[in-house]
Formats: sequence, structure tokens, C-alpha cells
Amino acid sequence: MISLKPLRDFWQRHPDAEEPLRLWYKAAINATWSGLHDLRRTYSGADGVRTPRGDILTVFNIGGNKYRLIARIRYEYQLINVRAVMTHKEYDGAKWKE
Repeated sequence: MISLKPLRDFWQRHPDAEEPLRLWYKAAINATWSGLHDLRRTYSGADGVRTPRGDILTVFNIGGNKYRLIARIRYEYQLINVRAVMTHKEYDGAKWKE
């Protein structure tokens, strides 16, 4: 299960993000990704990013590259934890990595 709350909170501030976030959510809850290579079959632009703490997070381009969704994915358990949803400008600030 993936919490819809962070997505909903974001699209309430950015209404044009609702449809692409709902589409991402539907794809993600129905997915059985085994790793980043497998995930890229669905989201070719997704990237794995290592944080300074050593966590590996997955960054999704949402809404035609206008938004970023950052998630920690535990492939072995099929768990997705949405860490942040942000605008492209907020993402470029890189504070999300801390």
C-alpha cells in the first residue's frame, strides 16, 4: 500500500498535478517491480539517486517533467514510501537529499 496523503497534499497546492499523480499512483500500486531496471520499463526516465546518508531513492518525472516524486522502494517487499513530491525548481534545490 502507498499512502495517497503526500500526493493529495501536493495536488491541493498544484491542481494540475492531480491527474499525473493519480496515474503514477495507479501504476505503482499495481506494479511488481523487481528493481530499477524493471521499473524503467514503466517509467523510463526514473533515476536512482544515492543520498549523503547512503539511502537509494528513486526519482520520477511527473507531469511532463514539471514535477518530481521521490520515493524509497523496497523491491523485495514491494513497498513504496513517497518521501517527497515537489516542483522541478524545489527539486533542483537538492535539500530533499539531506
